[in-house]
Amino acid sequence: MADALSTRPAQAADIAEAEAFLADHPEIGAFDLVLIDINGIARGKIIRREELLPLFRGGRHLPGSILGLDVTGEDVEETGLVWSDGDADRRAWPIAGSLVPLPWTSPPRGEVRLSLFELDGSPMAADPRHALAAQQALLQAEGRQPVAAFELEFYLLDRETANGRPQPLRMPLTGERLDGIHVYSVDELDRLEPFVDAVYRAAEAQALPVQTLISEYAPGQFELTLRHREDALRAADDLIMLKRLLRALAVRHGMKACFMAKPFAGRAGSGMHAHASLTGRDGANLFADRNGELAPALHHAITGLLETMTESMLVFAPHLNSWRRFAAQSYAPTAPSWGVNNRAVAVRVPAGSPEGRHLEQRAAGVDANPYLVGAVVLAGIRRGLAAQRDPGAPATAYASAADDALPADWRSAIEAAAGSAFLKEALGERLHHVLLALKRAEYRRFAADITALELQLYGEIV
Repeated sequence: MADALSTRPAQAADIAEAEAFLADHPEIGAFDLVLIDINGIARGKIIRREELLPLFRGGRHLPGSILGLDVTGEDVEETGLVWSDGDADRRAWPIAGSLVPLPWTSPPRGEVRLSLFELDGSPMAADPRHALAAQQALLQAEGRQPVAAFELEFYLLDRETANGRPQPLRMPLTGERLDGIHVYSVDELDRLEPFVDAVYRAAEAQALPVQTLISEYAPGQFELTLRHREDALRAADDLIMLKRLLRALAVRHGMKACFMAKPFAGRAGSGMHAHASLTGRDGANLFADRNGELAPALHHAITGLLETMTESMLVFAPHLNSWRRFAAQSYAPTAPSWGVNNRAVAVRVPAGSPEGRHLEQRAAGVDANPYLVGAVVLAGIRRGLAAQRDPGAPATAYASAADDALPADWRSAIEAAAGSAFLKEALGERLHHVLLALKRAEYRRFAADITALELQLYGEIV
């Protein structure tokens, strides 16, 4: 069997990164090893300080079945990663640039994110980060560099529930519970000051490009934006890190950060909008306006996203709850539509400078995996650029859903994904298989459950 050094992947972080970090942070005695699974859940372990350099030198064995877990943490044999695979180990390697402090921990810890590889050094095909890396590499080979960023909508909730239901948070400075819609309220943000300050301080310590905080369209709902990266992988990494940061800091401030797509019936759902453009070999924006009009490349990219949206909805809306977010005349699209400066469409061209023109894919919920979303968005853009078709006239108002325009529900999305040659190509055949196995297992689990509402409605009536 080959040793770790002979099979070290080119993508692995250099040991000099760990040496420099240890020298700069003598106070840190332990590190979280974090691998992101297909549901976007952080899996891993904690190691001691003296184990960090060996990790960077030779990687760390982890079972491949860690990527075959459903959202509850149960093994799904149908993924082919559990007993039929002998629950075999792969080797995890640290991601370059991912070694950061966790400034909210006491005693202080650090974090390093991992990506999984086969023992021969080839990418482990069920690791979602590799899917995005592959799509980015294909664009780069064509002389196009993706520029990307994600927006994060989320709820801050009280840690105590009411009759088993979530409640909006109590504001740290006043103790009052939020009620009513205070969209864009700066006073609401002011009353959240201790938490906001902690978020920005922690983001700075982790070199996360966190920017604008907004009070959103429901009590306790907020949005944080991230500055764009000239690297789609780093943009997805940012989103993963920000979710972990928010979850950890919310706990330490007596709250709970919620990344469900729709935690409250009758209130706004939470999206994870993906912004993207491309630069050419000369560094110029390929989506920049041409002669006062939208660029042909931008039109073609939009077409690719619209034509692949139906079969990609399982990536954008991967859970049962995800589908409660889509509603008519809401900020979640219900049809494969596009428009300029129109938030009621699936693919939006935001207002802004002609030189900085980009597109925004608005279908993904905050519960989606940004690596999978990024892979599908880049693959759709590539398909559109190759086909060079026009998307048709932009919608100028709410775009109504046409019959069968999108899957009607979670089960329909699973079946649409199963029959999609595009999705198999965008994610890779093995990841496509694992995703479907997990989602079918999760669907069966939910379908077999008897809910409280069923018992209430049918228990003594029918």
